[in-house]
Amino acid sequence: MSHRQHSFQGLYNQFITGAFMEHEFWHQRWQQNQIGFHQGDINLHLRQQWSKLEVVPNSRVLVPMCGKSSDMLWLLDQGYRVVGIELSPLAVAAFFSENDLQPTLRQQGEFIAYEIDELAIFCGDFFTLRSVDIGRIDAVYDRAALVALPAKMRLDYAAHMATLLEPNVKILLETFDYLQQEMSGPPFSVPHDEVEKLFHDWCDIELLVSEQILKREVKFKDRGLSQLQEHVYRLVVRESAKKHHCTQRRFLDDAEK
Repeated sequence: MSHRQHSFQGLYNQFITGAFMEHEFWHQRWQQNQIGFHQGDINLHLRQQWSKLEVVPNSRVLVPMCGKSSDMLWLLDQGYRVVGIELSPLAVAAFFSENDLQPTLRQQGEFIAYEIDELAIFCGDFFTLRSVDIGRIDAVYDRAALVALPAKMRLDYAAHMATLLEPNVKILLETFDYLQQEMSGPPFSVPHDEVEKLFHDWCDIELLVSEQILKREVKFKDRGLSQLQEHVYRLVVRESAKKHHCTQRRFLDDAEK
């Protein structure tokens, strides 16, 4: 095994155990172009299921851990204002370069905001994002954020997301469900009962799609999976979430002390 492989394995071991935030792990993935998680085409479920959220045009759509996803362009084409969050400056630069876009840059809190027309991508750590940084959000599209995180960080992700959203915000969430011992994530397995655990206190949850996809996702079969389900959810933040937001905010503040 090469020094680079040893180095990456060490980063992965720290990442998977939650020993440190995922920064170096994901920076190295982008630096080495290990971005098998990137989806070049517009996501099928986004095109087929987004209308079920009933989000009116001109609404602001948050895309956490957006990478250089073309899904943001699709949302823009549907008349939405898009707010992406991405840790890697390489990913952000690649998105604008590959789409021949010239954004303006400005400092916003701990983030660098890349902006052009109705698109803004905030480069920085999602877990330090504040609602004051991004303003009101009307909907969320999560194809690859929750499944990119190990279990402990998924708890933190849901708790932090709750602090950013107001009641009636709609979320389109995609997850994978497989035997975690058969493959090292990411993407990680997030079974239905975990989605319930993460979101039931503050969201209404509706399962839109549940399908076996291993036959068409051969790369996962090659990684050792015997079965692979994909789930797509429609979540709606409840009015009672205001109280939950306050509880989550106190929890996060206490954790930071």
